[in-house]
Amino acid sequence: MAEFFLHGFNTLSHGLIGYIVPFLFVLTIVVFFHELGHFLVGRWAGVKILTFSVGFGPELAGFNDRHGTRWKLSAIPLGGYVKFFGDDSEASTPSNAILASMTAEERAGSFHHKKVLPRAAIVAAGPIANFILAIFIFAGLFMIFGKPSTTPRVDTVQAGSAAEAAGFKAGDIVTAINGSGIDSFSDMQRIVGTSAGETLTFAVKRGDSVIDLRGTPQLKEIKDRFGNEHRIGVLGIAHATSPGDVTTERVNPATAVWLGVKETWFVVDSTMAYIGGIFTGREDADQIGGPLRIAQISGQVATIGPAALIHLAAVLSISIGLLNLFPVPLLDGGHLLFYAVEAVRGRPMSERAQEMGFRIGLGLVLMLMVFATYNDILHLAGS
Repeated sequence: MAEFFLHGFNTLSHGLIGYIVPFLFVLTIVVFFHELGHFLVGRWAGVKILTFSVGFGPELAGFNDRHGTRWKLSAIPLGGYVKFFGDDSEASTPSNAILASMTAEERAGSFHHKKVLPRAAIVAAGPIANFILAIFIFAGLFMIFGKPSTTPRVDTVQAGSAAEAAGFKAGDIVTAINGSGIDSFSDMQRIVGTSAGETLTFAVKRGDSVIDLRGTPQLKEIKDRFGNEHRIGVLGIAHATSPGDVTTERVNPATAVWLGVKETWFVVDSTMAYIGGIFTGREDADQIGGPLRIAQISGQVATIGPAALIHLAAVLSISIGLLNLFPVPLLDGGHLLFYAVEAVRGRPMSERAQEMGFRIGLGLVLMLMVFATYNDILHLAGS
């Protein structure tokens, strides 16, 4: 096993610059906007903000703004935080002793002396900012490059495949899946790819008539252009691009934003389906990756071009937004859970209960990080 770990680290170190620079670019954008969400709503709510940090650990560079907030770039670029007045730590944990000793003026600018609704809004603003960032990145890409579309035509059907069992024939054109319209072959691929084991209903135009076919994508391992293995749903059909099949539609800003919303929801829905699949046994948890995997993917995507790297930033932003909404103490979702309990009880949870919750949350987050890093190293060792 030691050889696998060494090989994994060697694989990463060989492409250090090619991986790390794109990784830091993508992660910094995502973290900055997440923390900016907390910051903007916090300042709107009248909370005094002590620190805005991209990264953890020792400060590398920084400055103080006119409100007294210290903006800084820290040495460990694997996250960030906004520290409000009244916080006992970067995780926004309170100290009841310090809070009780504040003057009336200090309480007016203290995060923990605000009512439940403003506190919840400040905490939720981080993940929401991640989703907004993703929507506008997708919208920008649609406005600049347009919306590509390829005729969803079936040109070949593999023998023994799920498509053959469903009754697909060469020349069929898929117009809808489960009642949702299909405009492009890539749209069909994405739906099928995230629906392994699920029976889908396809509306198919065959000649002058439209028929319904029911097919169940099979879970298979495929390799992308970089040699990375992915387990996705496969029907067993192929499309041969012909002249006139591929069109690019220019979209206006309003349409681009709507497409950005749809793209963001697709990533959210796919991610939640995958997580649900882990608990039901349909999916394997070895697809969960951490910083090493993100660094590798960032480097690989950067070779395609800037647009692909920006697209990855949008996907990563959604992932971080979702992760932070999980009801785990230490994450934003954990804080929101505490505030929900406080709203129901009419008073905050005890300091001991909150401390225990944060300890449990820290343990869960550390376990997830260790597991994800373990997966990363095994993945790198096998690549």
